[in-house]
Amino acid sequence: MSELSPFPPAAPPPRRVEPGLYLVATPIGNLRDMTLRALDVLAAADLVLAEDTRVTAKLLAAYGLKAKLERCDDHASGRAAEQAIERLREGQVVALVSDAGTPLVSDPGFVVARAVIAEGLPVHPIPGPSSLLAALCIAGLPADRVLFAGFLPPKTAGRTAALEGLKGQRQTLVFFESGPRLRDSLTDMAAVLGPRPAAVARELTKLYEECVRGTLDALAVDPRLDGPKGEIVVVVGPGEEVQATEADADAALIDALQTLSTGDAASEVAKALGLNRKTLYRRALELKGK
Repeated sequence: MSELSPFPPAAPPPRRVEPGLYLVATPIGNLRDMTLRALDVLAAADLVLAEDTRVTAKLLAAYGLKAKLERCDDHASGRAAEQAIERLREGQVVALVSDAGTPLVSDPGFVVARAVIAEGLPVHPIPGPSSLLAALCIAGLPADRVLFAGFLPPKTAGRTAALEGLKGQRQTLVFFESGPRLRDSLTDMAAVLGPRPAAVARELTKLYEECVRGTLDALAVDPRLDGPKGEIVVVVGPGEEVQATEADADAALIDALQTLSTGDAASEVAKALGLNRKTLYRRALELKGK
């Protein structure tokens, strides 16, 4: 049996890269995750805006590419936007990359993309590696409804307040976190969100890739998470649905009837509490009669 070729014999040929701003996803660890289309764009780019030019220079060198690099971090995004617009008006190709993963997802680039869009100039996504999606895939938690919450505040007070605001959400939550803050964040998550199922993913696509699963309270004290380095993704399962009681429904109806008609009050409460509108309408009539 002959050995299989690592590439399809009839792979689509590269297409001409048209002028525009390209938001290019780059590897989060394993350099083999770079897409062919991303390489086409970087090879054709007249300018590459990079979160850290030193990091991107190493990435380009790994693929034998050269490009004009300019910094585009949180401090230089305004100037980078001006450069991008000027180049695009001249019909050039501009690529924007972060140090790893997909630009704009808790990474610099939003100011540039928004400015280019406001000028009516073309913006194109070049999809690829994403630690958010990679962690979600291996967490073993529902992925049909997801809320990405990015980085939580660094101090306990701010973190707790942010988590309280997310407590009522009924979808899987995804957070980014740093190694030094992981333990404190998991402790606060357990205190506010309760013992929900969760997963901590680190070193994704790298040699020591790891995904530790358990409840939030167990993960907060898990010795496997001692001294983790780098950026980490925490995936938290959705909270359990809590069925509203008759007392909850009555209280909501009484409040809604202060400003709404009987029908509208029943509709609003039904939507908010997930209850039957007809049942609530009859109950609203009874409450009005009293």
